[in-house]
Amino acid sequence: MAAERAIRIEADGVRVYAVLAATPTADALWEALPLEGPARRWGEEIYFDVPLRLPLETGARTEVAIADLGYWPQGPAIALFFGRTPASSGAVPTAVSPVNVFGRITGDTTRLSRVRVGGRVKITRLEG
Repeated sequence: MAAERAIRIEADGVRVYAVLAATPTADALWEALPLEGPARRWGEEIYFDVPLRLPLETGARTEVAIADLGYWPQGPAIALFFGRTPASSGAVPTAVSPVNVFGRITGDTTRLSRVRVGGRVKITRLEG
């Protein structure tokens, strides 16, 4: 069994941690780290563009869970889901179009509400 792959996400002074899933998207993103860019907001979703062109995976979906990390091929962008989006019809975060869920934030996601549009988002490996 492969070792757990943990990442640190720093955004506009907020730091959270996440664990990557065992998916092709997670593998590609792990190899591409570090990744960073200016934050954009869509309701309670933060996303930023990434220079990776990855395919939509089997199992890609629009309805995700709070704390899910998604790769949005149409961006391409990485999305951090911490609550409702404009596409949500209930309490569940809903992406504008299908995303590859590639990981999950561990701990409190509510702090992500402090991230401003344009704030730097940086994702790095958490090793050692």
